[in-house]
Amino acid sequence: MRILVPGGAGYIGSHVVRALHDRGDTPVVFDSLKSGRRTNLPEASSRGGSVPLFHGDVRDRAALDAAFAAEGPFDAVVHFAAEKAAGASMTDPQRFTETNVVGSTNLVHAALAAGCHRLVFSSTAAVYGEPRRVPIDERHPTEPANWYGHTKLAVERLLGWYGRLTPLKSVALRYFNAAGLDPAGRILHQEPAATNLIPVVLEVAAGLRDGPVRVFGDAYDTPDGTGVRDYVHVSDLATAHLAALDDLAADASTAGAHLALNLGTGDGHSVHDVLAAARRITGREIPSVVVPPRPGDPARVYASAEAARERWGWAPRHSGLDELISTSWAAYAPPA
Repeated sequence: MRILVPGGAGYIGSHVVRALHDRGDTPVVFDSLKSGRRTNLPEASSRGGSVPLFHGDVRDRAALDAAFAAEGPFDAVVHFAAEKAAGASMTDPQRFTETNVVGSTNLVHAALAAGCHRLVFSSTAAVYGEPRRVPIDERHPTEPANWYGHTKLAVERLLGWYGRLTPLKSVALRYFNAAGLDPAGRILHQEPAATNLIPVVLEVAAGLRDGPVRVFGDAYDTPDGTGVRDYVHVSDLATAHLAALDDLAADASTAGAHLALNLGTGDGHSVHDVLAAARRITGREIPSVVVPPRPGDPARVYASAEAARERWGWAPRHSGLDELISTSWAAYAPPA
């Protein structure tokens, strides 16, 4: 398949591009390179040529039309281009609206205009908001607690309606906490201005960020008192994107449709678990300090991904805590 991948030079997108390239598909990346990197993409090899990169921004409809005209026709789109920091979305909602909502709408319209009717959307567990129960399955209410989650849910709803009104078929994948890097070491991506726990811990370990690591609360109703989250390896996410594409390709009907599925492990690791594993794997002390919990932070958040397992046979293979941290540390460890 020939696949357009907006945001394909970024963290998750580049792993999906690698997986597509590895199995013989033809990904074409559309990226502003605001946070993505050309070095994340495959170069020419025995498995195929280098991956084309079309420089553009999803907020620019004309650039999207140009990409479809110059690089198409495409069998499908896998859409990652987005602003993603939940905290920043509450202080700069316009930026998130323009990129996540307007940009995604531009992309859907450009795809339909070009006759491309299959789309996989990079969504998030943030669409659920505060958990009413765990594990969180797809029937859990969607009540985002931040504007980032609202923008992703708005796109999911657009895709759902367009699945009724147009020939568009789409799958939204709701990730829990993406972590890790390519186990083969081909992508050494340091997340810009990281806010997620594992890269923050590894930045402190590598001396790239001043310590100590802040632990937000240690009196939760969890085994060690710290918050528990569901971490899923980015390579496992990539496998799920390929399954979603194959699912869409197998649907020969001309009617539109939409599906939303969770991607997680169904289990979780506490902040202290992550710190202990990181200290052991890196051999660094990694100082930490307990500070007051953040308002609204739940004790536990983890997924039910039974629907993805039942539909595609998908199961995480790389999401053990040691592999999550060791593959990430490869990007941060000082040269020997």
